[in-house]
Amino acid sequence: MYRKLGWAALFFCAMFSVQAESETASEASKIESKLNYQSGKITLQDGLATLNLNPEFRYLSPEDTKITLEKLWGNPDGSGTLGMIVPANLKVSARDSWAVIVTYDEDGYVKDDDAESIDYSKLLKEMQESTAEANKERVKKGYGSVQLVGWAQPPRYDKANHKMYWAKELRFDDSKESTLNYNIRVLGRRGVLVLNAVGGMDRLTEINTQAPVILAQTEFNEGHRYADYVPSADKVAAYGLAGLVAGKVAVKAGLIKGLLVFLVAAKKFVLIGLIAIGAAIKQFFFGKAKSES
Repeated sequence: MYRKLGWAALFFCAMFSVQAESETASEASKIESKLNYQSGKITLQDGLATLNLNPEFRYLSPEDTKITLEKLWGNPDGSGTLGMIVPANLKVSARDSWAVIVTYDEDGYVKDDDAESIDYSKLLKEMQESTAEANKERVKKGYGSVQLVGWAQPPRYDKANHKMYWAKELRFDDSKESTLNYNIRVLGRRGVLVLNAVGGMDRLTEINTQAPVILAQTEFNEGHRYADYVPSADKVAAYGLAGLVAGKVAVKAGLIKGLLVFLVAAKKFVLIGLIAIGAAIKQFFFGKAKSES
């Protein structure tokens, strides 16, 4: 099911403790010591894109990211990423750490014609209504509800460089604290580089400050850039910038990408999925039900 949804469509956010419940501090430290942090120039997916990291950031490979997501953060599956970007002064097992998960969504060239006309207040309201509707199915399946509180950072689009970022504040019914879902996107010729920050709301100021820096350090390589698009040969995505933010794809594409979120609340992860097949929308929810907590 994860492969059907595509990890490039995943949107991550978390408030995580030092480790998953199943790992002791000693075990977490042992896992951490085996991770190979990399710095400087990083090439992603056989030359698709490049990260030019400054000394403030380090990189973990897809293999090390999988280990981090599964063994340190307790996710059921951490495969399919292009790696993760982490602050150089913090270990991924640290309580106050945060990270940016990198994936690639090859849906086609995303037109940005609607950049100037999007009403983000209206879009937020529609997203809140969709989230509330999805909660009905979540509760039926034994999961807690999730509230889309609002924008933690309203969407900003850099038309000259075809880059965008925004943040949502989420609150789960079994948590008194809000969770940050920070989204960074780099548009390319055949798809979008998806960078999602994992951290608590208390990391918002720091992530907000670093988001433009991370964007500036992330570029598609020649042949994959937005400017390399060939109208007569390349596929056009079934959605524009509004769809990118809302997570929606036109019905004709056969798939509506909904909110997919990793969250640690009360030391457990919850994965929320929303997918549409044809004109009908079905909700799929993965993770641990309350009965298992």
